[in-house]
Amino acid sequence: MAEELFKALADRTRRRILDELVERDGQTLFELCGRLLAKYEVGLTRQAVSQHLAVLEAAGLVRSRREGRYKFHELNTEPLELIVTRWLRPEAPENTP
Repeated sequence: MAEELFKALADRTRRRILDELVERDGQTLFELCGRLLAKYEVGLTRQAVSQHLAVLEAAGLVRSRREGRYKFHELNTEPLELIVTRWLRPEAPENTP
């Protein structure tokens, strides 16, 4: 799972998508495309952004939910929290006599 997480974070466009979801969670694909174009001048097709979202979902960083015709994308920080816990706050080693 950590490999998928790092692969997802390695791409600048995917990090920008995550930034946009931090700023405003629960966006549709159309909204994300518009914000990427307006804020970063990243003019990707909806299909390209959708592929980036699929990588983020595979890494567990994004969850999607459907409401009627719309699909909303939401940030999931749990995988990042696991990495932080793993390296920055490891459990104290057991003392052995």
